[in-house]
Amino acid sequence: MSTSPSTQQHGANDGRGPDKGHGVSHGHGEGHGHGHGHGTDHGHGAGHAHGANHDHAHAVEGQAEILDLDAEVLAGQLAEITAWLPLASAPRHIVDLGSGTGTGTFALLARFPDARVTAVDASAEHLRRLSARAEASGLADRVRTVRADLDGEWPDLGAPDLVWASASMHHMADPDRALRKVRDLLTPGGLFAVVELAGFPRFLPPDAPAESPGLEDRLHADSDAFHAEHVPHRGADWGPMLTAAGFTIDAERTISIHLDRSHSDAVGRYALESLRLLRTTLGETLSRADSSALDSLLDPHGPGSIAHRDDLAVRTERMVWAARRE
Repeated sequence: MSTSPSTQQHGANDGRGPDKGHGVSHGHGEGHGHGHGHGTDHGHGAGHAHGANHDHAHAVEGQAEILDLDAEVLAGQLAEITAWLPLASAPRHIVDLGSGTGTGTFALLARFPDARVTAVDASAEHLRRLSARAEASGLADRVRTVRADLDGEWPDLGAPDLVWASASMHHMADPDRALRKVRDLLTPGGLFAVVELAGFPRFLPPDAPAESPGLEDRLHADSDAFHAEHVPHRGADWGPMLTAAGFTIDAERTISIHLDRSHSDAVGRYALESLRLLRTTLGETLSRADSSALDSLLDPHGPGSIAHRDDLAVRTERMVWAARRE
C-alpha cells in the first residue's frame, strides 16, 4: 500500500490519477515504499524536478514488477493460505488492503467465485495494472479499486465479511488505529486475514558467492537494521495487537517456503529484481568487496548472474493470522 494525498474510487477499469505517494503497498517487503513492495519498505517522496519524477516513476515500475513476480513465484503458497482461512461460509464482499498490483485480489477471486473485491492502495499505477488485468481476465465486474492513504481518513469501503491484508499492515504509521478501523469495517462474525513477512527472501547458499562468502547474511543484517529504524512493525507478532483491538484469534500459522529454480522460469527474474531492490535500499552502506560481488550477481548477462546459478532457490516464510470480529 502506498501513501497518497487523496482518496479516489474507480471501477476495475480505471486506476487514474497522479501517483504522488511515497509508497507503502507490499510485496515481499524490500524496495517498496507499498511500495510502502512487495511492500522496498522505504518510501520515495514525490519529486518536483523532472529527474526526481523520473526516478519516482522508475521506482514505482520496479515495485510493480517485483509484486507481479512475487505473485507468479509464490502462487501455490498463496492459494494454500486462501484455502486455509477458517471461514464459516464463502465471503461475498472482500476488502484487500494494500492490494498492490492484485496478488491477493486475484487469488481471492479465484478461491471465492461468488465474491467481489474492493482493492485499496495508494499507488495509482499499481491500481491501473490491477484494473487492466481484471479487464483482460473478464473480472472487471467483480473488482472495485479505491486509491487511498490509510494513514489518513478511510474511505467508505462498505461492510465486508472478509478483510485481507498481505504485507501491508507493517507499513501503517499507527497499526493499532488501523486494526480498530478494520474491526469497525467488518460485519459481525467477519474475518480479518493478516499475512506478513518473516523478512526478505534468501536466494543463495551460505558459502556463496565464491568471491564474497556470506554476502547474503551481511545484506540481511544491514536490511534488518534499516527496517528496525524505518519500518519497526515488520516481523511483529500481530496476535496481541489484534486481541487488543477487539478481535478473537481463530487461527495462526507460519508457512516455510523453499522453491528451487526448477519450480518456475520466474525464479531467476524474481531473485534478480529482489536483489536489485535490496541494492537500492542499502546504497552506500555496503563494503567495496560486497558491493562488487553484488553487482556481479545483478549483471543479467554476466557469468556470475544470480539468475543463472544452479544453486538458486527461494527461501522465505509467511506468517498468517486469522482474526474474527465477534
